[in-house]
Amino acid sequence: MSSTEGPGAGVDVSQLQPSSETPASPPPTLDSEGFPEAPVTPGLPGTVYLVGAGPGDPELLTLKAYRLLRGCDALVHDSLVPKALLDLVPERCERHFVGKRRGHHSVPQPSTNALLLELAGRHRSVVRLKGGDPFLFGRGGEEAAHLAARGVAVEVVPGVTAGIAAPAYAGIPVTHRRAGSSVTFVTGHEEIDKGRPGVDWRGLARSSDGLVIYMGLHNLRRIGQELVAGGLDPATPAAVIQQGTVRGQRLLIASLAELPDRVEAEGFGSPSIVVVGEVVAQRVEACAPEPADAEMPIPF
Repeated sequence: MSSTEGPGAGVDVSQLQPSSETPASPPPTLDSEGFPEAPVTPGLPGTVYLVGAGPGDPELLTLKAYRLLRGCDALVHDSLVPKALLDLVPERCERHFVGKRRGHHSVPQPSTNALLLELAGRHRSVVRLKGGDPFLFGRGGEEAAHLAARGVAVEVVPGVTAGIAAPAYAGIPVTHRRAGSSVTFVTGHEEIDKGRPGVDWRGLARSSDGLVIYMGLHNLRRIGQELVAGGLDPATPAAVIQQGTVRGQRLLIASLAELPDRVEAEGFGSPSIVVVGEVVAQRVEACAPEPADAEMPIPF
């Protein structure tokens, strides 16, 4: 029989051989909002996403954070996260509150670390939702190291930090060409057990044109005294923004020397951001956004 006869006549046999080319990847599965779902790695523990929730206004959430919240299987969140973001997660999502606020019961950090590890063993996508940015005074670095050292996939998702957003919602830029070329973000709440020297406020008075102080209200008087002792002019402009970006936002502007007394007299409280430096004098009130009508898990 000729090679051109029979059932296979007219067929190029080279086309019947398996192709050496890699087949195209299938399109990603989309959720109900049209965003790609979080990837699944069969046989491995889930991924923990350290997600920044932003400073309070829900509209400052990033698109990536939104996508992860819409598809997560477990959520571990702090107290400075608006309820509107908590409502984004699916009904099936397992939720855990581990917030820390002065004057309220706090979940110890080792307990939070253990919880994330346990959830990663049972769920595909675990979102650790933190106010602001996870890596700026959010202990995200500690949690990432704890998980990575135990073989758990972990990914950070940056968020808008209150140290930039709260002043912006008051019309205060944290940098300005007329007010210096440097700014320092620093915590004013120093724990005695963190095993390192405290903040060198006198050194900062000499080395930074502007200061953005997180959690500094409780120690504000001592901070001001140390800055002045380090050479900062007592007349330096300063501001306190309470509940920045959300309903109830308040602003106080005074000299560094007057600020502690004014804070006490006018009843300012946490959470607040303190800004010290000539940038405060560059405030443009007309550009300040309207604070959001947001509800928090623990009322301010």
